[in-house]
Amino acid sequence: MDAVSVIARKRDGNALSRDEIHHFLSSYMRGEIPDYQMSALLMAICIQGMELDETIELTRAMIESGRLLDLSAIPGRKVDKHSTGGVGDKTSLVVVALAASAGAVVPKLAGRALGHTGGTIDKLESIPGLTTELESERFLRQLCRVGAAISAQTSDIAPADKQIYALRDVTGTVGSIPLITASVASKKVAAGAGGIVLDVKSGAGALVSDASRARLLARWLVDVIRGFSRSAIALVTDMEQPLGATVGNALEVAEAVDVLRGEGPLDLRCLCLELAATMLLLAGERDIEACRGRVADLLDTGAALEKFAEIVHAQGGDPRVVTEPRAVLPSAKETSTVRSRSDGYVTGLDAAAIGRACMLLGAGRRRVGEDIDPAAGVVLQLKIGDAVSRGDELATMHASSLDRLALAEPLVYGAYRVADRPPQKRRLILDVID
Repeated sequence: MDAVSVIARKRDGNALSRDEIHHFLSSYMRGEIPDYQMSALLMAICIQGMELDETIELTRAMIESGRLLDLSAIPGRKVDKHSTGGVGDKTSLVVVALAASAGAVVPKLAGRALGHTGGTIDKLESIPGLTTELESERFLRQLCRVGAAISAQTSDIAPADKQIYALRDVTGTVGSIPLITASVASKKVAAGAGGIVLDVKSGAGALVSDASRARLLARWLVDVIRGFSRSAIALVTDMEQPLGATVGNALEVAEAVDVLRGEGPLDLRCLCLELAATMLLLAGERDIEACRGRVADLLDTGAALEKFAEIVHAQGGDPRVVTEPRAVLPSAKETSTVRSRSDGYVTGLDAAAIGRACMLLGAGRRRVGEDIDPAAGVVLQLKIGDAVSRGDELATMHASSLDRLALAEPLVYGAYRVADRPPQKRRLILDVID
């Protein structure tokens, strides 16, 4: 089978066969097809698209490039949650513990930050002593004993996706719906959960900014995952402004603990409750309203916080993070406040701009492998809809140096829009795709 002919067929808008997809991918993984030909195929897919069956086969080929995690020996219904990435999105820290406290088994393989979107692994690793490098046997033992484990993505889970994503990142093909779908679905299916809840972000701080395209991505993710005999539901959620009041690794862990205590920002609490309730639905519960009531009780009674403490202890983290998080987590050497220069209402808060500011502060990375500052980030004092007067605090920046604060300040200030009239109320959950 000739690689050039496969590229040409997709370039001309034809659907590729199962054999063409599997042969091309396996040949690429063996080094028989060079990066430039894989890049050409990715661009052809980006321009011409793929049919659902093609995307399922591309996902299957990615899964088969590595190991399928076998969770069959672990009792209970296994469910997972995946976010397409956002700014201030610390929901996994809450939702994993919340669903596990309700009796679900949650095997969570998570990623690190790249660009302006945060990574769950970086957030967790800001907890002193905590390890996310869990070998398979330890991961499985923890699932049996605790009911949840959060580990960094291992190299043997969908390794083709890692290589292909590196090409997509430098060839302008990151935004392709079929390629995003295959990337996400291959890792989630290979990780072994029987039910997967997807949080598809839409807005300035999301991978897919347009709401209609976010809905399309959600539909494709659900349909492709179901093609592997898994259950799936997607929530399309707003990422026009950051989620919660903090952006930055240690800052977000502290805020997640606040939510687990029954406190914290309302938007973060509401989304965590809805994601966890949906996970219980996929774990076998029948009534979503009953699931919502149950997870709210678990949050407010402290059961979810206790489960988070178990996860932290099992992975070697300092247990005091649950009782006094801000005393245990790293703190920035320097802080600076950004203030409003006008009166009115906050009508806009650009999540992408806040994310880029956090990168300048040291909280994010531009390239895989770069070090980050776990204490860096931004605390948002005001968000969309809040009234503001000249001189009021908009946000507080945290960094290791005054130079970093000076670099980030224009971005943080520029992220805010203030007008005379209050904006229309925004919906956090835009749609549910099942």
